[in-house]
Amino acid sequence: MHKRIFLVSVLIASAIVTILTPGSLRAQFNPGAAGTMLSQISTTDTSYYDKDSTVVSFSVKRYFRSLAHKDTMSLSNMFFGAMVLPGTGQIYNRDYWKVPVIYGAMGGCITGAAIYNGKWKKSGEQSDRQMRNILIWGAVATYWGQLADCTIRYKSKSDHLPARASIYSALLPGLGQAYNGDYWHIPLYYAGFMVSGYSWSFNQKQYKRYRNFYKQYAEGTYTGHLSEDNIVWFRDYYRRNRDYSILATTLIYVLNIIDANVFAHFTHFDISDDISLNVQPTILNSQSPSWGGAYTLNQDYSSNTFGIQMNLTF
Repeated sequence: MHKRIFLVSVLIASAIVTILTPGSLRAQFNPGAAGTMLSQISTTDTSYYDKDSTVVSFSVKRYFRSLAHKDTMSLSNMFFGAMVLPGTGQIYNRDYWKVPVIYGAMGGCITGAAIYNGKWKKSGEQSDRQMRNILIWGAVATYWGQLADCTIRYKSKSDHLPARASIYSALLPGLGQAYNGDYWHIPLYYAGFMVSGYSWSFNQKQYKRYRNFYKQYAEGTYTGHLSEDNIVWFRDYYRRNRDYSILATTLIYVLNIIDANVFAHFTHFDISDDISLNVQPTILNSQSPSWGGAYTLNQDYSSNTFGIQMNLTF
């Protein structure tokens, strides 16, 4: 049994490593010097803008034309397409040899999971159930790997794409922050995940406990000292707190994606270290209206006044 588990694990790991080749990972986590204004858009994003820089709407026809390399698509469109049709991101990036690897690994894992699930239902052996779970996670890991690979391999003129940072954080919280170079953000988010996860687990256990008490009370087998109203109150209290914990975990995850996108945009601006304030006297020219008789407006006349001029450089 252990040999089978080891063999499956090696096959899954080999598929993921094959998809995420070293060449695809190279230079992706080396963002350009912060402070350089990047006016160029992605090479493959060029046709998504018309002469007036208005974004052209996405269409299914355009997507499949892009897969045939007769058109181009943005990183986000390629990513969402790969979510629906695994392997299409590799086709767009011209990594054709990876497509059979992806489908071979996913198909093998799903087929094996179905076989072992049938064996487990017949025999009840925990080893069959364990193999089924390993193969299911193998299929999930391969699917995740092809999404990460097509995002990494996407070609662009810009050395730093906000869309790539967002997708990285969606695939693995904190990865977008690492891509941006904001490493100190990562422990903050994982601390939030740990707190909300612990709260989620604790409240779920307590909810199940009082739910079982309520069932026992209804069946007449409850031997505790709590009344029915108290049991219902505690059950609902912990269930509500569990739901709040789930919501908090979701919000932290979404905030992690937004954070990666916003700070990726900040890397496109030039903020000089030279911050100075210059105050000096100056002559100000002003225009004033001249009023004639019977409240009629005559021609304007100019006057010069002395004042102070301030220049802030940053």
